[in-house]
Amino acid sequence: MAWGWAWTVLGVICFRLYIEYLKYLFKQVAAKSNIQYTYLMRLSLHSDYALRILMALSASGRQMSVDEIAGQYGISRNHLAKVAQRLQALGYVSAQRGRGGGLTLARAADTVIVGTVVREFENLEGLVECMAPATSTCPVCGGCGLQGALGGALAAFLAHLDGYRLTDLVPQPGRFRELLGVP
Repeated sequence: MAWGWAWTVLGVICFRLYIEYLKYLFKQVAAKSNIQYTYLMRLSLHSDYALRILMALSASGRQMSVDEIAGQYGISRNHLAKVAQRLQALGYVSAQRGRGGGLTLARAADTVIVGTVVREFENLEGLVECMAPATSTCPVCGGCGLQGALGGALAAFLAHLDGYRLTDLVPQPGRFRELLGVP
């Protein structure tokens, strides 16, 4: 009982450190993107491009070609095409080939959950080696708190993104179209 107060104080300190760590994770350091980046955790280009495609289609409300989207964002057409194929396979977009073809949203924008999109495009098991027990060679795996700490941060990150829908990423479609240069 004599040490109960010490554990309480330690718990409060750990909680405050965890909150500060989460604030740091969500700090935006990439000025040109609507995606949150940090030095510790970074979304892959595939996730970034997937969200960019979905935001452009949501804001425009019309069919857009991969070339048009790539041109508006100033990014690689080939990379964007690969991501568009994956979005189509996952049922987020519909694609029409040929002249006059392009991409359209296959789901209502308010039903697309950002956290789900990120989960489908990211390899979340490889944040650190020990988080993939089948392939981990770490000699202290299971004997340290790193896996739990990072697992908690990852869960909080994804839970935060689960609170956002595609419509939340484009709250002002007219302004978004204007900034992107889409008619």
